[in-house]
Amino acid sequence: MKKIQDMKTILERVAEGEILISDGAMGTFLHEKGLGQRDCPESWCVSHPEVVREIADAYIAAGADMVETNSFGGSALRLLPHGMAGKARAFNIAAARIAREAIDGKGYVLGSVGPTAQLIKQEGGKATLEEFYQSFKEQVMALEEGGADAICIETMGSLVEAKEAVRAAKENTKLPVICTFTFDKKPRGFFTMMGATPEKVATELVAAGADVVGTNCGNGIVNMIEIVRKMRAAAPATPILVHANAGMPVVEDGKTFFKDTPEFMASQVDDLIKAGANIIGGCCGTTPAHIAAIAKTVRN
Repeated sequence: MKKIQDMKTILERVAEGEILISDGAMGTFLHEKGLGQRDCPESWCVSHPEVVREIADAYIAAGADMVETNSFGGSALRLLPHGMAGKARAFNIAAARIAREAIDGKGYVLGSVGPTAQLIKQEGGKATLEEFYQSFKEQVMALEEGGADAICIETMGSLVEAKEAVRAAKENTKLPVICTFTFDKKPRGFFTMMGATPEKVATELVAAGADVVGTNCGNGIVNMIEIVRKMRAAAPATPILVHANAGMPVVEDGKTFFKDTPEFMASQVDDLIKAGANIIGGCCGTTPAHIAAIAKTVRN
Protein backbone atom coordinates (compact mmCIF):
# COMPACT_ATOMS: atom_id res chain seq x y z
CA MET A 1 0.00 0.00 0.00
CA LYS A 2 1.67 3.19 -1.16
CA LYS A 3 0.96 6.86 -0.68
CA ILE A 4 3.71 8.66 -2.54
CA GLN A 5 4.51 11.84 -0.65
CA ASP A 6 6.21 13.70 -3.50
CA MET A 7 3.41 13.10 -6.04
CA LYS A 8 1.66 16.29 -7.08
CA THR A 9 -1.67 16.87 -5.39
CA ILE A 10 -5.01 16.95 -7.16
CA LEU A 11 -5.17 20.72 -6.74
CA GLU A 12 -1.64 21.21 -8.10
CA ARG A 13 -2.37 19.18 -11.23
CA VAL A 14 -5.64 20.98 -11.88
CA ALA A 15 -3.92 24.35 -11.37
CA GLU A 16 -1.45 23.37 -14.10
CA GLY A 17 -4.35 22.89 -16.52
CA GLU A 18 -4.66 19.11 -16.47
CA ILE A 19 -8.08 17.50 -16.83
CA LEU A 20 -8.28 14.61 -14.36
CA ILE A 21 -10.41 11.49 -14.67
CA SER A 22 -12.49 10.22 -11.77
CA ASP A 23 -14.23 6.86 -11.49
CA GLY A 24 -17.82 5.76 -12.12
CA ALA A 25 -20.74 4.25 -10.25
CA MET A 26 -20.17 2.25 -7.08
CA GLY A 27 -23.73 1.40 -6.01
CA THR A 28 -24.80 0.17 -9.44
CA PHE A 29 -21.77 -2.11 -9.53
CA LEU A 30 -22.35 -3.45 -6.01
CA HIS A 31 -25.95 -4.40 -6.81
CA GLU A 32 -24.74 -6.26 -9.90
CA LYS A 33 -22.40 -8.19 -7.63
CA GLY A 34 -25.14 -9.24 -5.22
CA LEU A 35 -25.81 -6.35 -2.83
CA GLY A 36 -29.50 -6.45 -1.88
CA GLN A 37 -31.72 -3.38 -2.19
CA ARG A 38 -32.01 -3.08 1.60
CA ASP A 39 -28.44 -4.08 2.42
CA CYS A 40 -25.91 -1.58 3.76
CA PRO A 41 -23.34 -0.94 0.98
CA GLU A 42 -20.70 0.33 3.39
CA SER A 43 -20.79 -2.90 5.40
CA TRP A 44 -19.34 -4.68 2.35
CA CYS A 45 -16.03 -2.92 3.04
CA VAL A 46 -15.78 -5.34 5.98
CA SER A 47 -17.82 -8.34 4.83
CA HIS A 48 -16.89 -8.37 1.11
CA PRO A 49 -13.69 -6.30 0.78
CA GLU A 50 -12.58 -8.28 -2.26
CA VAL A 51 -15.70 -7.19 -4.18
CA VAL A 52 -15.20 -3.53 -3.31
CA ARG A 53 -11.55 -3.86 -4.34
CA GLU A 54 -12.53 -5.41 -7.69
CA ILE A 55 -14.66 -2.37 -8.48
CA ALA A 56 -11.83 0.05 -7.69
CA ASP A 57 -9.41 -2.05 -9.74
CA ALA A 58 -11.77 -1.99 -12.73
CA TYR A 59 -11.96 1.81 -12.76
CA ILE A 60 -8.22 2.22 -12.32
CA ALA A 61 -7.64 -0.14 -15.24
CA ALA A 62 -10.08 1.97 -17.27
CA GLY A 63 -7.91 5.04 -16.77
CA ALA A 64 -9.23 6.76 -13.65
CA ASP A 65 -6.77 9.06 -11.88
CA MET A 66 -8.78 8.75 -8.68
CA VAL A 67 -11.23 6.35 -7.06
CA GLU A 68 -13.92 7.01 -4.50
CA THR A 69 -14.29 5.04 -1.31
CA ASN A 70 -17.35 2.87 -0.70
CA SER A 71 -18.44 5.15 2.14
CA PHE A 72 -21.19 7.32 0.64
CA GLY A 73 -23.68 6.39 3.38
CA GLY A 74 -21.04 5.89 6.03
CA SER A 75 -21.94 8.64 8.49
CA ALA A 76 -23.39 7.52 11.83
CA LEU A 77 -26.65 9.34 11.07
CA ARG A 78 -27.01 7.60 7.72
CA LEU A 79 -26.18 4.20 9.23
CA LEU A 80 -28.85 4.50 11.95
CA PRO A 81 -31.64 2.78 9.96
CA HIS A 82 -29.33 -0.19 9.43
CA GLY A 83 -28.59 -0.38 13.15
CA MET A 84 -24.92 0.18 12.38
CA ALA A 85 -24.22 3.73 13.62
CA GLY A 86 -21.57 2.40 15.97
CA LYS A 87 -19.62 0.93 13.07
CA ALA A 88 -19.18 4.21 11.17
CA ARG A 89 -15.50 4.64 12.02
CA ALA A 90 -14.60 1.04 11.16
CA PHE A 91 -16.49 1.11 7.85
CA ASN A 92 -14.85 4.35 6.72
CA ILE A 93 -11.32 3.29 7.65
CA ALA A 94 -11.85 0.02 5.77
CA ALA A 95 -13.32 1.84 2.75
CA ALA A 96 -10.32 4.16 2.48
CA ARG A 97 -7.80 1.36 2.96
CA ILE A 98 -9.34 -0.72 0.18
CA ALA A 99 -9.19 2.20 -2.25
CA ARG A 100 -5.66 3.09 -1.09
CA GLU A 101 -4.43 -0.44 -1.74
CA ALA A 102 -6.08 -0.46 -5.17
CA ILE A 103 -4.66 2.84 -6.39
CA ASP A 104 -1.21 1.87 -4.98
CA GLY A 105 0.53 5.18 -5.58
CA LYS A 106 -0.82 5.61 -9.13
CA GLY A 107 -3.44 8.21 -8.24
CA TYR A 108 -5.73 9.49 -5.53
CA VAL A 109 -8.39 8.31 -3.11
CA LEU A 110 -11.52 10.43 -2.70
CA GLY A 111 -13.25 9.83 0.62
CA SER A 112 -16.94 9.75 -0.31
CA VAL A 113 -19.32 11.51 2.09
CA GLY A 114 -23.00 11.54 1.20
CA PRO A 115 -25.95 13.27 2.87
CA THR A 116 -27.20 11.92 6.19
CA ALA A 117 -30.80 11.46 4.92
CA GLN A 118 -31.84 13.69 7.85
CA LEU A 119 -33.34 17.16 7.65
CA ILE A 120 -32.09 20.03 9.78
CA LYS A 121 -34.61 21.70 12.10
CA GLN A 122 -34.66 24.97 10.18
CA GLU A 123 -35.57 23.03 7.02
CA GLY A 124 -38.44 21.12 8.61
CA GLY A 125 -36.60 18.18 10.16
CA LYS A 126 -35.40 17.11 13.59
CA ALA A 127 -31.60 17.03 13.27
CA THR A 128 -29.43 19.74 14.78
CA LEU A 129 -26.33 21.39 13.35
CA GLU A 130 -24.27 19.78 16.10
CA GLU A 131 -25.56 16.32 15.20
CA PHE A 132 -24.64 16.92 11.57
CA TYR A 133 -21.21 18.21 12.51
CA GLN A 134 -20.32 15.37 14.87
CA SER A 135 -21.51 12.71 12.40
CA PHE A 136 -19.47 14.19 9.56
CA LYS A 137 -16.48 14.77 11.85
CA GLU A 138 -16.28 11.09 12.77
CA GLN A 139 -16.57 10.07 9.13
CA VAL A 140 -13.99 12.41 7.62
CA MET A 141 -11.43 11.69 10.33
CA ALA A 142 -11.80 7.96 9.72
CA LEU A 143 -11.43 8.43 5.96
CA GLU A 144 -8.24 10.40 6.48
CA GLU A 145 -6.95 7.74 8.88
CA GLY A 146 -7.64 5.07 6.27
CA GLY A 147 -5.61 6.88 3.62
CA ALA A 148 -7.90 9.25 1.69
CA ASP A 149 -6.22 12.05 -0.29
CA ALA A 150 -9.31 14.27 -0.38
CA ILE A 151 -12.81 14.39 1.06
CA CYS A 152 -15.58 14.30 -1.56
CA ILE A 153 -18.87 15.52 -0.09
CA GLU A 154 -21.41 14.63 -2.76
CA THR A 155 -25.05 14.39 -3.87
CA MET A 156 -25.94 17.21 -1.53
CA GLY A 157 -29.28 19.01 -1.65
CA SER A 158 -29.11 21.25 1.43
CA LEU A 159 -26.58 24.04 1.71
CA VAL A 160 -26.98 23.97 5.49
CA GLU A 161 -25.99 20.30 5.67
CA ALA A 162 -23.24 20.66 3.08
CA LYS A 163 -21.64 23.55 4.93
CA GLU A 164 -21.50 21.49 8.13
CA ALA A 165 -19.81 18.68 6.22
CA VAL A 166 -17.29 21.11 4.70
CA ARG A 167 -16.64 22.67 8.11
CA ALA A 168 -16.13 19.27 9.72
CA ALA A 169 -13.65 18.28 7.03
CA LYS A 170 -11.70 21.55 7.07
CA GLU A 171 -11.49 21.71 10.86
CA ASN A 172 -10.64 18.06 11.53
CA THR A 173 -8.51 16.89 8.57
CA LYS A 174 -5.64 18.24 6.50
CA LEU A 175 -7.26 17.12 3.25
CA PRO A 176 -8.60 19.22 0.37
CA VAL A 177 -12.39 19.26 0.31
CA ILE A 178 -14.61 18.68 -2.71
CA CYS A 179 -18.34 19.37 -2.46
CA THR A 180 -20.90 18.59 -5.16
CA PHE A 181 -24.64 19.07 -5.40
CA THR A 182 -27.45 17.39 -7.28
CA PHE A 183 -29.77 19.62 -9.35
CA ASP A 184 -33.18 19.06 -10.90
CA LYS A 185 -34.15 20.76 -14.15
CA LYS A 186 -37.20 22.98 -13.67
CA PRO A 187 -39.00 25.32 -16.12
CA ARG A 188 -36.91 28.23 -14.77
CA GLY A 189 -33.61 26.36 -14.71
CA PHE A 190 -31.66 24.06 -12.40
CA PHE A 191 -32.34 23.94 -8.66
CA THR A 192 -31.42 21.78 -5.67
CA MET A 193 -34.22 20.15 -3.66
CA MET A 194 -34.04 23.16 -1.34
CA GLY A 195 -34.31 25.65 -4.20
CA ALA A 196 -30.70 26.78 -4.62
CA THR A 197 -29.29 27.53 -8.07
CA PRO A 198 -25.88 26.32 -9.32
CA GLU A 199 -24.59 29.88 -8.99
CA LYS A 200 -25.71 30.17 -5.35
CA VAL A 201 -24.29 26.76 -4.49
CA ALA A 202 -20.90 27.55 -6.03
CA THR A 203 -20.67 30.95 -4.35
CA GLU A 204 -21.61 29.69 -0.90
CA LEU A 205 -19.45 26.58 -1.03
CA VAL A 206 -16.37 28.61 -1.96
CA ALA A 207 -17.14 30.98 0.91
CA ALA A 208 -17.49 27.96 3.23
CA GLY A 209 -14.01 26.77 2.32
CA ALA A 210 -14.52 24.09 -0.32
CA ASP A 211 -11.43 23.64 -2.50
CA VAL A 212 -13.37 22.07 -5.38
CA VAL A 213 -17.07 22.47 -6.18
CA GLY A 214 -19.27 20.70 -8.66
CA THR A 215 -22.26 18.53 -9.44
CA ASN A 216 -23.08 14.85 -9.49
CA CYS A 217 -26.01 12.51 -10.02
CA GLY A 218 -29.54 13.51 -11.05
CA ASN A 219 -28.55 14.41 -14.61
CA GLY A 220 -26.95 12.97 -17.70
CA ILE A 221 -23.86 14.60 -19.14
CA VAL A 222 -25.77 16.95 -21.47
CA ASN A 223 -27.48 18.78 -18.60
CA MET A 224 -24.21 18.87 -16.70
CA ILE A 225 -22.72 21.12 -19.34
CA GLU A 226 -25.16 23.94 -18.53
CA ILE A 227 -24.83 23.40 -14.77
CA VAL A 228 -21.04 23.60 -14.99
CA ARG A 229 -21.25 26.74 -17.12
CA LYS A 230 -23.33 28.42 -14.42
CA MET A 231 -21.05 27.30 -11.61
CA ARG A 232 -17.97 28.46 -13.51
CA ALA A 233 -19.49 31.93 -13.94
CA ALA A 234 -20.02 32.15 -10.18
CA ALA A 235 -16.67 30.63 -9.19
CA PRO A 236 -14.18 31.51 -11.96
CA ALA A 237 -11.06 30.42 -10.04
CA THR A 238 -12.30 27.26 -8.32
CA PRO A 239 -11.83 23.75 -9.77
CA ILE A 240 -15.07 22.01 -10.79
CA LEU A 241 -15.76 18.27 -10.59
CA VAL A 242 -18.53 16.51 -12.52
CA HIS A 243 -19.88 13.01 -11.95
CA ALA A 244 -22.68 12.58 -14.52
CA ASN A 245 -25.17 9.73 -14.70
CA ALA A 246 -25.26 7.58 -17.83
CA GLY A 247 -28.48 9.40 -18.71
CA MET A 248 -31.67 9.45 -16.69
CA PRO A 249 -32.93 6.12 -15.34
CA VAL A 250 -35.51 4.25 -17.41
CA VAL A 251 -37.59 1.42 -15.92
CA GLU A 252 -38.36 -1.48 -18.24
CA ASP A 253 -39.92 -4.78 -17.10
CA GLY A 254 -39.32 -3.77 -13.51
CA LYS A 255 -35.61 -3.14 -14.02
CA THR A 256 -33.79 0.18 -14.09
CA PHE A 257 -31.53 1.02 -17.03
CA PHE A 258 -29.24 3.95 -17.85
CA LYS A 259 -29.00 4.26 -21.62
CA ASP A 260 -26.25 6.78 -22.35
CA THR A 261 -23.49 4.76 -24.00
CA PRO A 262 -19.78 5.25 -23.34
CA GLU A 263 -19.44 6.68 -26.85
CA PHE A 264 -22.21 9.22 -26.28
CA MET A 265 -20.82 10.40 -22.95
CA ALA A 266 -17.37 10.73 -24.47
CA SER A 267 -18.81 12.82 -27.32
CA GLN A 268 -19.92 15.46 -24.81
CA VAL A 269 -16.63 15.74 -22.96
CA ASP A 270 -15.21 18.55 -25.11
CA ASP A 271 -18.21 20.78 -24.41
CA LEU A 272 -18.05 19.89 -20.71
CA ILE A 273 -14.42 20.98 -20.55
CA LYS A 274 -15.19 24.19 -22.45
CA ALA A 275 -17.93 24.89 -19.90
CA GLY A 276 -15.32 24.74 -17.14
CA ALA A 277 -14.98 21.17 -15.84
CA ASN A 278 -11.58 20.16 -14.42
CA ILE A 279 -12.33 16.67 -13.08
CA ILE A 280 -14.70 14.35 -14.96
CA GLY A 281 -16.12 11.01 -13.88
CA GLY A 282 -19.41 9.16 -13.68
CA CYS A 283 -22.27 8.50 -11.30
CA CYS A 284 -25.27 6.16 -11.51
CA GLY A 285 -25.19 3.75 -14.43
CA THR A 286 -21.65 4.50 -15.53
CA THR A 287 -19.23 1.60 -15.90
CA PRO A 288 -15.50 1.14 -16.49
CA ALA A 289 -16.32 1.27 -20.22
CA HIS A 290 -17.78 4.77 -19.77
CA ILE A 291 -14.72 5.93 -17.83
CA ALA A 292 -12.37 4.41 -20.41
CA ALA A 293 -14.15 6.28 -23.22
CA ILE A 294 -14.05 9.57 -21.29
CA ALA A 295 -10.36 9.08 -20.42
CA LYS A 296 -9.46 8.32 -24.04
CA THR A 297 -11.22 11.46 -25.25
CA VAL A 298 -9.58 13.69 -22.64
CA ARG A 299 -6.10 12.29 -23.21
CA ASN A 300 -6.35 12.54 -26.97
